[in-house]
Amino acid sequence: MANSKLIVVEGAQGAGKTTYTDYIRYSLSYTNLYRLCGTSDSTITGLQKAKDMYNSLLDYVEGLQNKSINLLFDRTFFTEEIYCRLGKKEYSFTEVYNKLLERLSKFDFEIYYITLYLDDENIFQERLNRDGKAVFEASKFGVENSINQQKEYLKMADEIKEKYPNINVININTNKPKEDVEKEIRSKIGY
Repeated sequence: MANSKLIVVEGAQGAGKTTYTDYIRYSLSYTNLYRLCGTSDSTITGLQKAKDMYNSLLDYVEGLQNKSINLLFDRTFFTEEIYCRLGKKEYSFTEVYNKLLERLSKFDFEIYYITLYLDDENIFQERLNRDGKAVFEASKFGVENSINQQKEYLKMADEIKEKYPNINVININTNKPKEDVEKEIRSKIGY
């Protein structure tokens, strides 16, 4: 029986991942936070790099089962799949993604997959550009890119929920007061 939580937080650029993974990290005892950005190699050779990296990550996670520590990820292999679905890579990651997800679902953790989203897509403009400057380097893709990412992340969450009932799939709208989002996170994760 799992005694630790494995939490993956995903969402489009500007959805609030950094803000809320920091919150979870400091409010949930015994939690390690990992921030991953994937491989920048979008060519076909990037497929093997991504496959190796994420398999090694799951080897590491597997070794931490039953260690009484919570693991929190700000992005993982789900992001790689989203970027491929959106045509940002020259390869398909779906076969690797499906194998990684199947493997993850069998780990002895209480597993949470959280998608952060904005129900008012206009807020992406505010979050990606502050004081007239792009906040994130990735903002060069623009607000439309974040909106397209969000649609795919929400679709992915539905797919995971349907196929893996042991993974707690949670969608959280971050277009509300921070205190309300934090309260919802605590309630849904159970701490």
